[in-house]
Amino acid sequence: MGGVNQNCHLDNLPRAVLRSKEAAMQIVAALYHFTRFADPEALRGPLQELCAAKGVKGSLLLAGEGVNGTIAGPRDGIDAVLAHLRTLPGCAALEHKESFAETLPFGRMKVKLKREIVTMGQPDVDPIARVGSYVAPADWNALIDQPDVVLIDTRNDYEVGIGTFEGAVDPDIRSFREFPKWWAEHRDDFRGKRVAMFCTGGIRCEKSTNFLLGQGVNEVYHLKGGILKYLEDVPAAASKWNGECYVFDGRVSVGHGLIPGDYDSCHACRRPISVADKQRPEYERGACCHQCVDEYSKADRARFRERQRQLDLAAARGEKHFSE
Repeated sequence: MGGVNQNCHLDNLPRAVLRSKEAAMQIVAALYHFTRFADPEALRGPLQELCAAKGVKGSLLLAGEGVNGTIAGPRDGIDAVLAHLRTLPGCAALEHKESFAETLPFGRMKVKLKREIVTMGQPDVDPIARVGSYVAPADWNALIDQPDVVLIDTRNDYEVGIGTFEGAVDPDIRSFREFPKWWAEHRDDFRGKRVAMFCTGGIRCEKSTNFLLGQGVNEVYHLKGGILKYLEDVPAAASKWNGECYVFDGRVSVGHGLIPGDYDSCHACRRPISVADKQRPEYERGACCHQCVDEYSKADRARFRERQRQLDLAAARGEKHFSE
């Protein structure tokens, strides 16, 4: 997967050394922006073509509510794509977060059209209208230490399973779409509390905080920049984060300083797996892990095994398989 050094480490280097470091690495840019796109389909083709021309790979989602995704590539390619995105309607203030990878964590580029850039399934939720109060990483620890604050992790169960903040409530959901149902079942547990929420990069909290405000919660906060910004800015010695943070690219997980973690991913279900998980009897490389052993048909397993065989053949030839 290759080592990753984050901006906070590189900032201490002389400018000439920094340029040399960047030139030798792939830039990984995570981004999202809520805005109104009248015709997202018209935006897809030019964006796909630009990424292809600039050697940028990854995944971008376009919907009527905005754009979301993670891309990776050379410095000039990433800069060109970000500049293009900021020319789109309402996207001039689009922000992004960067890290560095020795090799591309994506095998191809996908620009997809979706109903939502992060799926919650709540048509009345509108983060463009209002969201909770942003809290900078430097101020996060002080907030969540308050006795009247409840801390809620809005991520999926497999993400929470490899790392979360001390004392965080885990909704134990398989997808973000399940969060509103979980809240309806548990809202009385948090009556009279201030609610602080967090997710990987911040996008899910844009919707979940709007949702809770609409549900009558008076004080709702969320971590600005998400877990990734916290791990970038807050030293490990002062951190209240335990474990690693799952990321949606080939690195699988990162730790403090956004250094690549120790997890791999199951090629069948894409959930994170540890070295110990690979020793379990349910694990079959490329086809199955203990988390998905009962989730797929025999035909699916055969397809996964064939995909792994093709990956191994491509690797033996020194090539990348098209599906990576």
